[in-house]
Amino acid sequence: MGNAQSPPSDPRYASACRAFTQHYLEELKSLFASLAAKSQSNGQYISPSVFQSYFGLNGPLGERMFDLITQQRHDHKLTFQDLVIAKATYEKGANNDIEEFLYRLLDVNGDAIVGRSDLKSVVNAMLGNIFSTSTSESGSSSHQEIVDVFLNAATFSKNGETSTEESMSLEDFRNWCSLVPSIRKFLGSLLTPPDSAKPGCQVPRLLHLENIDPIMLLLRKEYAWHIGGVLSQQELGEWKLLYHSAVNGSSFSTFLGNISNDDGPTVLIIKDKKGCIYGGYASQTWERHGDFYGDMKSFLFQLYPKAAIFRPTGANNNIQWCAANFSSDSIPNGIGFGGRVHHFGLFLSASFDQGHTFECTTFGSPCLSETNQISPEVIECWGLIKRARQEKQDAMKGTVLERFKEDRHMLNMVGLANSSE
Repeated sequence: MGNAQSPPSDPRYASACRAFTQHYLEELKSLFASLAAKSQSNGQYISPSVFQSYFGLNGPLGERMFDLITQQRHDHKLTFQDLVIAKATYEKGANNDIEEFLYRLLDVNGDAIVGRSDLKSVVNAMLGNIFSTSTSESGSSSHQEIVDVFLNAATFSKNGETSTEESMSLEDFRNWCSLVPSIRKFLGSLLTPPDSAKPGCQVPRLLHLENIDPIMLLLRKEYAWHIGGVLSQQELGEWKLLYHSAVNGSSFSTFLGNISNDDGPTVLIIKDKKGCIYGGYASQTWERHGDFYGDMKSFLFQLYPKAAIFRPTGANNNIQWCAANFSSDSIPNGIGFGGRVHHFGLFLSASFDQGHTFECTTFGSPCLSETNQISPEVIECWGLIKRARQEKQDAMKGTVLERFKEDRHMLNMVGLANSSE
């Protein structure tokens, strides 16, 4: 098979081969042979166009990935050794090695500077890959607004030496990945064939009543993708709107009543009168307590004007707060996340017309809005329908009679129905 069968000449190739099983290497050889045939290279190499088409990597991001995998030879030829070496680093390397590779990948124009323009190209490519072009056209103001919220979470601490543009250091990149884990997931799965279920590409299906205009919803699908960056694949199936203040009224009792029928995790989102959008993911059901409760799966997040996620630091266990009808000042009525009483990471009073957000050690989060005191304009809550739970509900939809008929049909197939009478 030409190059795929040739003995290794690069010592890195021999080392890379040891990262994989023989079966996996054989599968890689088959893949290489197929792509090399499409490249019309007599089995010697994969061309840039075939590589980008197979992995769904178009534009600057695909060109940069091809350049890195071919070790920047600029000969437009991706050999089997190139593929194995790159996959060993990208998929099997230590976390630091993988992040260094991804950091270099961000430098899409190849000038050794990772600037805001590079990140803009990368995020544009990502959103174009994940979402349909009909709703994410690169020229639309809506799309550009979404791109900006992800860029606004990035830090550019390096002063430009050969350029006026400030650039991102490797440490800046690692911090950005922590704040926007969906981007890290996506970048880490680029050498996986396109699939809507691959890491970094899963987008929850948002369910709501037909009489609700999607324009009034705070939770855009891009925001759901962002929030889902730290959730399991089973939690990224369907999310159902449980409460919306414009539809259900700004009532704490209505809120609790609407969400009490759902026993799964929830996503609480607030848009305040400053225009900021933020909220929290509650892994446990909202129930009346006189103290903090919850577990380390919960987190706080920002959606606008920047997108960021803040996970528990382990500093304390003050995760969820839900108090109703208490008369003591030491137990404020309302819902909240993190921090301490009267100084929460995020708190919404039972009146639903005020709240606060402070810097919080529980989640390592800053003040989520422009000011500590907040005045909610819109409040939403979504319930996560875990796939296992959905499958169980679907299985229970049939009537008792239908299930009885199915049981009898199975018995007839094995000749036991008549003998049991």
